[in-house]
Amino acid sequence: MTPSDASAGETVPRSRTRWGRLCSLDPLAAVRGPGDPACDVYLTGTVFLDIIFTGLESAPVRGTESWARGMGSSPGGVANMATALARLNLRTSLAAAFGDDHYGEYCWDALEQGEGIDLTPSRTVPGWHSPVTVSMAYEGERTMVSHGHAAPSEEPAPECPTPARAAVASLTPGRREPWIAQAASKGTRIFGDVGWDDTGAWDLAGLADLEHCEAFLPNAEEAMRYTRTDCPRKAAHALTDHVPLAVVTLGAQGAYAVDRRTGETAEVPAIAVEALDPTGAGDVFVAGFVTGTLAGWPLADRLAFAGLTAALSVQEFGGSLSAPGWSEIATWWRTVQSVDTQDPEALRRYAFLAGLLPDGEARPWPLRRAVPTIGFRRSA
Repeated sequence: MTPSDASAGETVPRSRTRWGRLCSLDPLAAVRGPGDPACDVYLTGTVFLDIIFTGLESAPVRGTESWARGMGSSPGGVANMATALARLNLRTSLAAAFGDDHYGEYCWDALEQGEGIDLTPSRTVPGWHSPVTVSMAYEGERTMVSHGHAAPSEEPAPECPTPARAAVASLTPGRREPWIAQAASKGTRIFGDVGWDDTGAWDLAGLADLEHCEAFLPNAEEAMRYTRTDCPRKAAHALTDHVPLAVVTLGAQGAYAVDRRTGETAEVPAIAVEALDPTGAGDVFVAGFVTGTLAGWPLADRLAFAGLTAALSVQEFGGSLSAPGWSEIATWWRTVQSVDTQDPEALRRYAFLAGLLPDGEARPWPLRRAVPTIGFRRSA
């Protein structure tokens, strides 16, 4: 069945492939076994079409026209996380609604064919327009404007989510998502992140699905507001009263984590880079941390890897456009080892990469992936 065959409002499955491998490295090879779920990470949420303008000298000024030196387009929203996971070669399944417009078609093909993401749980919704976000990057920050119509009445997340090793859930104050409890009850490890609480309540009791999470990954400001503390490290310890593993991102200072089950703590400084665009860096950090956790790495290595992937991402523009893969990580590792003035202690922090990364020809780094148009017409 194609979208044109469906009656109005009917959702249409379209997936054609499952987990296309973009390189041979499997970070979970050592822990895979018979009877394991075929899917590594399950996601659900809203996919946006992101249009990113870069090269602006400053914020646009009212009443004037600004020209950007660069432009890119890519799937955004939950697609940022899905792409970040898939580029680290985790078998990623996404349940989302897609519009049947050209934007939706582009996003579907970019995720399924371009990134190898399993869209079997996703649907095309006839008559629904794809949400759009325009992002303007300048001075290391970004400003975004979004537009979208009301979401389709059908829930993109199935009643029984895809069996998976892990799922990443965006927790919403005052709201439960039934799929989270269902997934957790079947052994899926839930990694929770959270956005800014527009209600101003900052009440952990309002994050009802936190009880199902193995790990919670807020930023420092969010963590301190939720715990009523004045220090992000204190906040991380306070959060372990509610979740086994608390990871607090500290921006330019790195990240700090506490594991209640083992009593272990870890802190890793950030990698100093020239930031082009921070869009999606939080999603990339979570994807890196999930990868290390599922692979069974020590806590400090997981933090270091997550911070590294996030640092690589901010040197490119766009959300899903900027997520690094193993080739970019390998190129970075080879590059920093060749710097004569490199701090040996800093190199030792990332020595765990040596036995993990693929051999072969390194790509140029940083790597620019963005394209300025939705797609060119194919020649006849």
